[in-house]
Amino acid sequence: MSVEELAIPVVRLYGPEHARAWEDLVARACNGTFLHTRRFISYHGDRFRDRSLVLENRRGHIVGVFPAAEDPADPELIISHPGLTYGGVVHDGSVRGASMIAALDAIASHYRSLGYRRLRYKVVPSIYHELTAEDDLYALFRLGARRYQCDLSVTVDVTRRGRVSQRRLRSRKRAETEGVRVQENWNEVAGFWRILEQNLASRHGASPVHSAAEIQMLHDMFPDDILLIVAKIGADLVGGTVLFSSDRVLRMQYTATTDQGRVAFATDPVMEQAIDIAIKRGCRYFDFGTCTLDEGRDLHQDLYHFKASFGGGGLVYEHYELDLQ
Repeated sequence: MSVEELAIPVVRLYGPEHARAWEDLVARACNGTFLHTRRFISYHGDRFRDRSLVLENRRGHIVGVFPAAEDPADPELIISHPGLTYGGVVHDGSVRGASMIAALDAIASHYRSLGYRRLRYKVVPSIYHELTAEDDLYALFRLGARRYQCDLSVTVDVTRRGRVSQRRLRSRKRAETEGVRVQENWNEVAGFWRILEQNLASRHGASPVHSAAEIQMLHDMFPDDILLIVAKIGADLVGGTVLFSSDRVLRMQYTATTDQGRVAFATDPVMEQAIDIAIKRGCRYFDFGTCTLDEGRDLHQDLYHFKASFGGGGLVYEHYELDLQ
């Protein structure tokens, strides 16, 4: 088979002159979402040293992009992408089979020439694919990459939802009795963020990945893709969830509940409203998010069971590392 038949892309370092073509590629990609756009990546500002790449065909047209940045804690490590849930080679469907192997090999060679010793690759889970596009997994195997992290999420296929447990049905009725009302309303984000920050600080000694200002900025940039559902009892805000929406997936990014909300089972109607929004938007999946810590080695079984009781099943978010030496 000739090089021309393989259609091996040429790898180039991303520059501002590629911005428009990058956005166009992501919009028509078989495995891209708004998280891969330069607009979303740019919100990080100078937090990361950007090392993104574009993949061009022999006519000089961009057929793929590779969002990536240097690990702030390790100047010898490149990650696709440290600020994203998933990264990887985003392409128009033409980078496949042997072409994908060649493309990833060229990407590795490029970073090796820049002095990097390791490449970490966050796979785009299959539920986000418009067309089946797991050639990168095979290419990673062929190039000797090792899977260093595997997070387990719970996802509901809204076209074939599994059985909802009786406990969830009872909890939803209890929430109704307690007067819980849910609605989509971004204007409540400041109050929700205070609940979220308090929950994370008291229960985990942590803080949200995004600040209140950052999530507001992202919503201003993507008003149709970042949503907030809140739960209220009377005038009191008692819980809610922030959702990220793509063409095929509505994903729960943050969720938080007050003590009053937990007693009233406010989370149950919030989750049901979220699944209903996924259906109305034409999404195939509602993703509850991961239930693991320590690079996937620690499974929060109670959390997993709670999410699965809404009629979902397991989905993995995979991370691979390629030795560049």
